[in-house]
Amino acid sequence: MATIFHIRKVRTRVHDSCEAFLCFPHRHDPSPDAHWPLREQPNVPRLPLAPYPPLPPADARSRAPEFYGFVAWTSTYLLFGFYLLWALLPDEYIHALGVSWYPNREWAVLLPAYSIVVVLLTYFTYFALALAGTPAFSDISTITDAKALLPPRGAPNPYRAHARPNALPEMYDIPIGMVNRVVYGARERAA
Repeated sequence: MATIFHIRKVRTRVHDSCEAFLCFPHRHDPSPDAHWPLREQPNVPRLPLAPYPPLPPADARSRAPEFYGFVAWTSTYLLFGFYLLWALLPDEYIHALGVSWYPNREWAVLLPAYSIVVVLLTYFTYFALALAGTPAFSDISTITDAKALLPPRGAPNPYRAHARPNALPEMYDIPIGMVNRVVYGARERAA
């Protein structure tokens, strides 16, 4: 049977006087399920409970990311615990644990401080690179580039082709002079 779309009026719960128009596909079938062919197609993107695109079967998916995530989470907490023990425990307790050499405690403060400075310098560096790569206002690359598609010189004005009914004109970039005339109006000439 052919599927067609029809417009069905549905009243909203919030405002009884408001009507929303929704398109539902249906078949020419008098049964109650005829208006809901989405039940037959569980992977239709409009159905909110179905994943789209469908997930692969469970046995085809690898469980490796779960194990990697667990190892990363556990090792992060262990390393942070060792960092706190190294930074806060007195020397006698550390030697009692059997550790004879460890870095100087000033690094417990210097490493986080250096990390913060590196993050701030990274932001500053990217901002400076963006400013250095920006062309000057007088540079022609702020107006056009080599990929611009302008109409050929001497050809009839292609921008007027939009005014014809049923026209499908070619696409061109709009020159900056035309944009300025439309936005700011014609330039008055000094007499």
